[in-house]
Amino acid sequence: MERDYSSNVIWFISGIALGAAVALLLAPEKGERTRRKLIKQAERGRKTVLESGREVYERGRDLYERGRGIAEDAAEMSERGRKIAEKKINEAI
Repeated sequence: MERDYSSNVIWFISGIALGAAVALLLAPEKGERTRRKLIKQAERGRKTVLESGREVYERGRDLYERGRGIAEDAAEMSERGRKIAEKKINEAI
């Protein structure tokens, strides 16, 4: 069974961004400089979360396609089994 670490990664990255924002707010610097740092850090966080979101989306889409293929294969096998059973019943009658 594969483990999905994507939500853990998103939480970890969010924690890093939040920690950085708090550190900047508590830093003894002028307001303008602190705002620039916050904006820069927020942009980095946004990009990181966006990339993680894309990865999660792609993985979900791949899993959906695999599941759909498995369901189609199962439907075909069921249909073949039905036809074989029907043929055997007709031969027995």
